[in-house]
Amino acid sequence: MSETSTVSRRAMLSAAVVAGSSAGALLAAAPAEASPGRGAKRFRLTVLGTTDLHNNVFNWDYFKDAAYSDKAGNQIGIAQASSLIKAVRAERGESSTLTIDAGDTIQGTPLAYYFAKIRPASRTVKHPMALAMNAVGYDAVALGNHEFNYGIDHLRTWERQLTFPVLGANVHVAGRAARAFSPYVLKRVRASAGWVTVGIVGFVTPGCALWDKHNVEGKLDFNGIVEEAKKVIPEVRAAGADVVIVSCHSGATPGSSYGDALPFPENASSQLAEEVPGIDAILVGHAHQEIPERFVTNKATGRQVLLTEPLRWGMRVSVMDLDLVKDRGHWKVESAHSHLLDAKTAPEDPAVVRAVTSAHREAVKYVNTAIGSSTAPLSTATACWEDSAAIDAINFVQATRVKAELAGGPNAGLPVLSIAAPFSRSVDVAAGPLTIRDIAGLYIFDNTLLSIKLTGAQVKAYLEWTATYYKTVTGTTVAAADLTNAPTALAPAGTPDYNYDIVFGLDAPLEYAIDVARPAGQRIQGLSYGGAPVADGMEFALAINNYRQSGGGSFPGVTQAPVLTNSQQEIRQLMIDYVVEHGVLDPAVFARNDWKLVANGQPLTVTA
Repeated sequence: MSETSTVSRRAMLSAAVVAGSSAGALLAAAPAEASPGRGAKRFRLTVLGTTDLHNNVFNWDYFKDAAYSDKAGNQIGIAQASSLIKAVRAERGESSTLTIDAGDTIQGTPLAYYFAKIRPASRTVKHPMALAMNAVGYDAVALGNHEFNYGIDHLRTWERQLTFPVLGANVHVAGRAARAFSPYVLKRVRASAGWVTVGIVGFVTPGCALWDKHNVEGKLDFNGIVEEAKKVIPEVRAAGADVVIVSCHSGATPGSSYGDALPFPENASSQLAEEVPGIDAILVGHAHQEIPERFVTNKATGRQVLLTEPLRWGMRVSVMDLDLVKDRGHWKVESAHSHLLDAKTAPEDPAVVRAVTSAHREAVKYVNTAIGSSTAPLSTATACWEDSAAIDAINFVQATRVKAELAGGPNAGLPVLSIAAPFSRSVDVAAGPLTIRDIAGLYIFDNTLLSIKLTGAQVKAYLEWTATYYKTVTGTTVAAADLTNAPTALAPAGTPDYNYDIVFGLDAPLEYAIDVARPAGQRIQGLSYGGAPVADGMEFALAINNYRQSGGGSFPGVTQAPVLTNSQQEIRQLMIDYVVEHGVLDPAVFARNDWKLVANGQPLTVTA
């Protein structure tokens, strides 16, 4: 490589270091090998990591038919991340560098959906994430929970097309001890003082058993990560691993979205580091968090275990540097550090571009073609102050899905409610053909669907909270600007539209009036379900998005409410699936005028 190319590469990597990373040694690193003194040799092993790619190859938003953008200025896609990966390899030496991923790879974009449902990957159709990841040159990828969304056969097809292994140590053939996927892989790395054997182990959050029950029940069992690690880590060491790296699709902050529905926690990476000896570093996934570097002390050995998580969608690349020392014939990790690189600083890798451009063009064409039709216009222009068929459409799809998920279980008899917010006042879908992009405009966020159990009293409290969105007015005619987006203690600049929820009943109307002349907390009037007053002790299943259920908007009762279902399906995709299945979005099926605004009990007229 020319001196100019080397300088350019180093400038790109220097610019890519994420603020807050302890990356001072990125370019001024010690040589890969050094001899510090008699009887010892040193070697630096670099492990590069991505996670939660969610089938993002290019910096492209398929729903907007434009380049991806967000308020933070991030760019996405494995194509740009690959350029960083290859630049670090060139700096450190390919022979001393490994590349891994922590899962959630083949779901998340229309590109994924297209090659799962429309033109499924097969012996003759290559999966775009197989093409992309092979072009990058990974050494291993761990399973993520979303790998099971399109069924085991689809997962196995992708697995067969990869040039490296898919790891899932805690996934077993149902009812048997046999592991269903490779638990680990051993990689031999050459150092001048001898070969270093690196064990890469993969784990996936056991929540798969709940979220994809319809795909995995009776076929696969999911053991707890810590429980399985206590078996497999000694196996890896016994097989000759000098260094053990875990690729773990499980968050670093303890907790479970499913409560005690499973005996094993959802997010166990920190617990894994604490409780299982023999692990040197963990690439964390699943939580979509940015962790440049974190150390967790193992309780048994007192050694520090390195944790890092590179956000999501290819926005970041983790760089883990493990400094090894060989003494008396054995390699061991003496120290470890990590930092993150920001993909927006890098150009697309031409190898990835060549591999996936054709598939990308197919997906773009797909999202811009009609998948059904709407029998009537769908507008959100007035959805913040009157019942809207556009919001009813979201609620209907959510509630219908939750009802299906509850069927046959102990909560099947619960009446199903749903919440949705008017995210934007600019949605204006005309009657006639519907494209995937039209449907996506109705639901602009990447939220996933859950359901929780609430009592009648809690439903009323929820509605009282959402009604704080309105300013207090006394007349029967008011301008929208003088009514909506009321400032509160939590939102002193005004409550955003996305924190105003409309509550919808599936099999019977949930009807209520909001009296905006009354003080906040005393506004909900005439709350009824199916024509009967809602009693405090009634129980409901509430379809809710993950943002709201996790505390977004500080709505009362939801974060501690029992979680009934958590399929982790994107609501936007569920709406697309509904239109594909039924061919039509017909407001006559779901639209009702179930709620209204009043002032001192009199109908309220709102002007734009």
